[in-house]
Amino acid sequence: MKTPIIGLAAVVAAATLALAGCSAAGPGSSDGSSSSGGATNAAAKRACVILPDTESSPRWESGDRPALEKALKDAGFDADIQNAQNDTEKYATIADQQLSKGCGVMLLVDLNGAGAQVLTKAKGQGIPVIAYDRPIAGADYYVSFDNTKVGELEGQLIVDGLKKEGKDPKTASVVYMGGDPTDGNAKFFHDGADKVMSAAGIKPAKEPKGTWDADKSGTNFEQAYTALNGKVDAVWVANDANAASVIAVLDKNGKKVPVSGQDASIAGLQNILLGKQTGTVYKPFQLEADEAGKLAVSLLKGDKPTAPADVDGVPFFNETPILVTDADGIKKVISDGNATAAEICKGDVAAACDKAGIK
Repeated sequence: MKTPIIGLAAVVAAATLALAGCSAAGPGSSDGSSSSGGATNAAAKRACVILPDTESSPRWESGDRPALEKALKDAGFDADIQNAQNDTEKYATIADQQLSKGCGVMLLVDLNGAGAQVLTKAKGQGIPVIAYDRPIAGADYYVSFDNTKVGELEGQLIVDGLKKEGKDPKTASVVYMGGDPTDGNAKFFHDGADKVMSAAGIKPAKEPKGTWDADKSGTNFEQAYTALNGKVDAVWVANDANAASVIAVLDKNGKKVPVSGQDASIAGLQNILLGKQTGTVYKPFQLEADEAGKLAVSLLKGDKPTAPADVDGVPFFNETPILVTDADGIKKVISDGNATAAEICKGDVAAACDKAGIK
């Protein structure tokens, strides 16, 4: 388990201290000559970052963008950070614009496979590529959480939830609601969860095609629920946004069953307090942003850091996910600065917060 974090400000401060030895002049020789890869000295000081969207998680704009920007700028480097708004064509256009200006390193969050084409172009120009949060085959480095472990924690939520209700996992009717299969992490989540659930004897009663579109996930689940005549004992769901849509369908049918999730979102934390979601897997983005910021700076300086792990031949800096199932876990998310009691304790959740001592 990683050392607990105490919020974005502390993480950024730590990253700044760790990077304090970096030259404000950036890479390249003192006479302004070009660095390796044919980039100009100005281009070699630029970190080009592409974020995927604003829908799959609020973290990209409210968390990752400012954290990465501060870490890079405090180390004396420029940060060109743009968001593709869930549009693969826009993703490609952003990349072309960034590459035309020059990049010393590219940090890419893949979007439906768009990262692979950008990686090819970047590598063709000798620019190192960091796959951020989501894997991209052939990247120089991958920075993310241990996403197989994320899935395993989700799967355990379902197994434990069924046993707590006195239901045999081997005979339980469990619906699998995965993420978008074009997202490389979705397979890790699924396979990790399935490993745990299948070991307990669970087989999916229904498994609609995965998606990160919460509305579509809700529609898919409602169709599965109807096809099963309401015989649903648990639902493995890959993230909190999809879980909220699944829970809306369950609510409509007056049903509560074990439901998993991921991201420690406000909705997910609220549903845990209301007893509608068994738990969520918490992935403090600060850990990723801090690691990626330090790695990007090292590459901009011309260093070649050694990663502690490997995924499909790509050096992997992996962070440890945290399981949240109760008030203590929710209080940790709040103390880390990734949620506030005011955001969580609204409406019918207020009474549950009072009971849990969340203020």
